[in-house]
Amino acid sequence: MLSRRGVIMGALAAGVAPDALAQTAPAGKSSASPAPPTILQLLTQTIVVNGKPASVFAIRQPDGTAGITTQVGKRFRVRVENKINEPSLIHWHGLTPPWRQDGVPGVSGPPIPPGGSADYDFPLRFGGTFWMHSHQGLQEQLLMAAPLIIHDQRDRADQQEVVVMLADFSFTPPQQIFEDLKKPKKVAGMGAMAAPATPAATAAPDLNDVKYDAFLANDRTLADPEIVKVEPGAQVLLRLINSSSMSAYHIDLGQLEGQLIAVDGFQVKPTSGRYFPIAVAQRLDFQLKIPRDPGAHPVLAVLEGTRNQTGIVLAAGNAPVSRIPDMAAAASPALTLDLESRLRAAKPLKARAADRVHTINLTGNMATYSWSLNNVVWNPSVPPLPIANGERVELVLVNKTPMAHPMHLHGHEFQVVEIDGKRFPGAVRDTVVVTPGRRVVVAFDANNPGWWAFHCHLLYHLDAGMFTTFRYV
Repeated sequence: MLSRRGVIMGALAAGVAPDALAQTAPAGKSSASPAPPTILQLLTQTIVVNGKPASVFAIRQPDGTAGITTQVGKRFRVRVENKINEPSLIHWHGLTPPWRQDGVPGVSGPPIPPGGSADYDFPLRFGGTFWMHSHQGLQEQLLMAAPLIIHDQRDRADQQEVVVMLADFSFTPPQQIFEDLKKPKKVAGMGAMAAPATPAATAAPDLNDVKYDAFLANDRTLADPEIVKVEPGAQVLLRLINSSSMSAYHIDLGQLEGQLIAVDGFQVKPTSGRYFPIAVAQRLDFQLKIPRDPGAHPVLAVLEGTRNQTGIVLAAGNAPVSRIPDMAAAASPALTLDLESRLRAAKPLKARAADRVHTINLTGNMATYSWSLNNVVWNPSVPPLPIANGERVELVLVNKTPMAHPMHLHGHEFQVVEIDGKRFPGAVRDTVVVTPGRRVVVAFDANNPGWWAFHCHLLYHLDAGMFTTFRYV
C-alpha cells in the first residue's frame, strides 16, 4: 500500500513542469577532467536487534563505507545507485544544493526506480555534521539514512573523530505503524483534540507516539554496543546525529565533560555540560577530553520521557567494558527550549529587518492522527508560500498542539532569533524543535532560488500532512 506521502508526491509530480522533474545530472564539464563521482548504493541489509534478525536499508559506498566524508570547497559529485526493489530518493539534510538536486520526490525530482541511478554535482559552501536520508514513503523508518560529514578549518588534526547515528527501530512494518496510528481513538484528557488543539500551559506534553522495540546507536543496541578505542588523554570530536523517525533524547555524557561547539553543523559559542537534548533530525558536535587514566566511557542517549537508552562506549587504554543496561537509572525529561534559549551563534546572520514574515501555526488532531500547518493538511492543491530572492524571511512558528515538533527547512540554514517574544542571536540551524504552546521565530536569507519543502521531521506527522513548501516568486 502506498503511504499518504507517496500518493501526495505522485500527484504533485504530475503537476510539475517536465524540466523540473528531469533526472538530476552533473553540471557541465570543465576543461580539466573532473574526478569520478562517489558512488552511493541504496541497499538492503540484515542487522540483529534483540537477538532477532531484521531486514533494513542502508546507504553505503561499494567498499562498505556508510555515507560520505568529504571536504568543504569540494564539489559534491555523487552517483546514487538504487539496488533495492522499490523507488527511492535521497535528501541531503542540511545542505544547500540547487533545488532540483534536493531529493524530495515530486518537488525537486522523481524517485530513482529500482536498478536506476541519479547524479548530483554542486559546491559545498560550508562544513559540519549533516546526514542523508530517504524522502520516499516511510523508508527512513527502515534506516535508509547515513552520515554526511564535511570537514573544514574547524577540524583539528590532533583529535579523533567519532560519529554516532541514533535511530528508533520496530519489527512492525512502517506502513502498519502508520495505519495503527490513524485508527480513531480516544485521547485521555484531551477531548479537545477532536479539533485543532491549543494546549493549556500546564498540560503535560504528549510524548512518543510510537512504542519502539529498540533504540540503536550505529545500528546496535546496548546488548552489543559499538566500542570505540580512544587514547587516554586524547581530544575527541563527537558528532551525534539523531536519525530517528520519531524519537527525541537527552545525551548523557556520564563523567565526561562535553563542550557543545556546533548544532546542525554550525558553530555556537561553546557550552559545557554533561546532559543535552537532541530532537529528531538535529545534530550536536562535542569536544571531549578523555581522562588520562584507562577507562570505559559510555555516551548514552536516553529516550525523552522514559528510561530507555542506547549508546556507544569510548574505551581508553585496556580498561574493561562492563555491560550497560538498556534502562537508565532515571527517566529522561521532556525536551524544553532551555538550551535553545541559551545558545548563541558563533557567526550570526547580519542584522537586518525582515522583508517578509510567514506565521505558521503547528496544528493537529491526535484523535484521528491528522497533522497540519495552519490547520491545512498538506495536499497537492496547497499553494506554496511565496518568498523572493534577496529577502530576509522570518518564520513565526506557533505550536498549538500538545506535542513537540522538530521543524526542518530545506535548502537554507536559518537562525533562531526569538522565543516567546524575547529576541536574541540564537543558534544557526536547519531543524528547530517547537515545544507545546511555545512560539519560536527563525530568520533566513532567501539566497537559493527554487521550490523547497518545510515540514515536521517526525516521520508519521509529515506523512499525515504536516508539510508545506516555499517557492521563489
